[in-house]
Amino acid sequence: MDMDGEVIRLMKVLLICMASLMYCYYIASKLPKGKPRLLSLLPIFSLFAVLPLDLSYVVLTSGITIFVTWLTTFKLIQFSFDLGPLASDPPLSFPLFASIAFLPTRIKDIKTTPYVQNHKKDSNAPQELDQETPPKLPLNLPAKAFIFALLVICKNHVHLVHPILKLILNCGILYFYLDMIMSISNEFVRLSFGIEVRRSFDEPYLATSLQNFWGRRWNRLVSETLHNMIYKPIRYDVGSPRWMAVFVVFVVSGLMHELLFYYIIRVVPTWEVTWFFVIHGVFVALEIELKSALGKKWQFHWAVTGPLTMAFMAVTAHWLFFPQLLRMKYSPLWQA
Repeated sequence: MDMDGEVIRLMKVLLICMASLMYCYYIASKLPKGKPRLLSLLPIFSLFAVLPLDLSYVVLTSGITIFVTWLTTFKLIQFSFDLGPLASDPPLSFPLFASIAFLPTRIKDIKTTPYVQNHKKDSNAPQELDQETPPKLPLNLPAKAFIFALLVICKNHVHLVHPILKLILNCGILYFYLDMIMSISNEFVRLSFGIEVRRSFDEPYLATSLQNFWGRRWNRLVSETLHNMIYKPIRYDVGSPRWMAVFVVFVVSGLMHELLFYYIIRVVPTWEVTWFFVIHGVFVALEIELKSALGKKWQFHWAVTGPLTMAFMAVTAHWLFFPQLLRMKYSPLWQA
């Protein structure tokens, strides 16, 4: 496929994104928060939904899908109600507004949302997203890039190793790839605007439970977004049980990942990815309720819960998640 043509299409997509964010910042933000502002942004959401279809390379398509169709849309929905990372008093400058909207990064001093102010926090809420714990195995960006390259090289000789090692390599490659993207975005925002940002990943390989993995360690930007967009309205506004709110969060996450793979593979979904998140939603909801009911009786040593958590993650990912990644090799976008 013509690389020059793809570059031109990417530039067009980026210009459309920039023009859309200018509209959101200079026009939509002047409207009253709530339904009026949300309705004014519906054309932007529709535009973002079709942008990935204009690209023909896996890396570019997946990037626009994750950054724009998914995260930027969710951030703007929160912005419609004067919530989330784009809502600030005083308002953010447009360059910072656009960077936060477009890039997968989180500012440390986000203001507290009314949900936290007006509602008592669950004793065993699925996520405590504002807690920053110092890394136990700190790795800077060059170290992550080196490990990622080493894993990719090993992957090329994976037919020579045991299947279990192959699974570990796949998990490591996925983690370091996403972590590098998030780290680069954080460094750009930090160096460009001189503000403190929060880590998107917190050493997920040290998770001691599924709740700990999904709520505090794995891709906390997405966790925070789903927590604010899905969990809190269902839990507090609708008044649903905690387990139901947790389960719905995972269902929505599964559907969003399914959409991501559809943009990349362009074939009818098999729904394996959705089932991956449904299963994890059931187990996380069950874990939270058991912790609430049993209290200290639930506590086990991390040397037991850590390996069990990682084993469960690896087995379910190998069963339901990674097959979709392998299907990408047969996608026409991968051949481009």
